[in-house]
Amino acid sequence: MARNRFRGSEEVKVDAKGRVSIPAKFRRVFESCDSDWEAGKRPQLVIVFGTRDWKHLQLYTMQAMGEIDEQISQLPRGSAERNLLENIYYGHAEETEIDNDGRLVLPQKLRDKIGLTDSAFFISAGESLKVWSPENYEAQESALEDLVPNFEPGADPLSLLATAQKAEG
Repeated sequence: MARNRFRGSEEVKVDAKGRVSIPAKFRRVFESCDSDWEAGKRPQLVIVFGTRDWKHLQLYTMQAMGEIDEQISQLPRGSAERNLLENIYYGHAEETEIDNDGRLVLPQKLRDKIGLTDSAFFISAGESLKVWSPENYEAQESALEDLVPNFEPGADPLSLLATAQKAEG
């Protein structure tokens, strides 16, 4: 099923009440992937704050969350995998909405969890949007190089897709 995806990144200010302006390009994805949204209504989304080691928040559209819900419900009840995913995507998550001014309110406990103070860094992850403190994002970005140790400097990143396809086949 084709759907809108998030693309791009942007740093925005966080006010004293924890409000962040969602850039318009990202708001459009939340709107188009919320089947209940129409002009004048507030688009809904799910904030997943994950386990204690997560240093970011993950914002999911209602459509993406529905697909995750469906996949979780197909796992055997009581299985370790289902318990873990239910814990993260249900227990460590909150449904919320973008206000009429295009802002999202991030509760203090979530700001504290990821070290968010006066600015937030949004980066697209396809079906979700990650929110980092700029400092934590910089540290994570540096660590990404260690994830693919055999990746030659200057190599085409799309070559990794061929590797993934071989592993599936």
